[in-house]
Amino acid sequence: MSTARPYHHGDLRRAVLSAAVAAIPEVGPAGLSLRDLARRAGVSHAAPAHHFGDKAGLLTAVAAEGYELLAEALTTAQQSTDDFLELGVAYVRFAVEHRAHFEVMFRPDLYHPDDPALLAAQRRAGAALYGGAASVPTGRRGEDVRVAGIAAWSLVHGFASLWLTGAVPADLGDDPEAAARAVAGVLFREP
Repeated sequence: MSTARPYHHGDLRRAVLSAAVAAIPEVGPAGLSLRDLARRAGVSHAAPAHHFGDKAGLLTAVAAEGYELLAEALTTAQQSTDDFLELGVAYVRFAVEHRAHFEVMFRPDLYHPDDPALLAAQRRAGAALYGGAASVPTGRRGEDVRVAGIAAWSLVHGFASLWLTGAVPADLGDDPEAAARAVAGVLFREP
């Protein structure tokens, strides 16, 4: 007769999400396997499907968490510095520090883009970005806050993507934040 106690995982959902975030830099979001994530998290092979339904459900949760983290990073930068340039630097810092989330967030082909939690997180991140753009004087950003926000987002998102893939020239140094300040400063400098 066995006296072994059945295995119980404290927060299975968090364990599987953490395993996914750890695996994505190794295998990419498309290369994830629920069975491998179960092994990494030390749970049954059926546990990830029980919580997320399928791989797209899991990646939806990763993307939603990423947008929440991004919204928090942008809001904190805006509140602590009131400097739109630093909001851009915070975006790049987020991409570098949360690479797995960043790689999933902008791949709606891999997740459920109509998920309510995801949509709410995207709105929160968008509000933080466009709120920062609105803080720039009209003479520096133009009349259309949305266009200014998209211009800024395009610049820092492109820079972050280039940085993460190693496509940024080496002479910009090895500090992504300093390099982002230099590059984004071209757009955000005071006249």
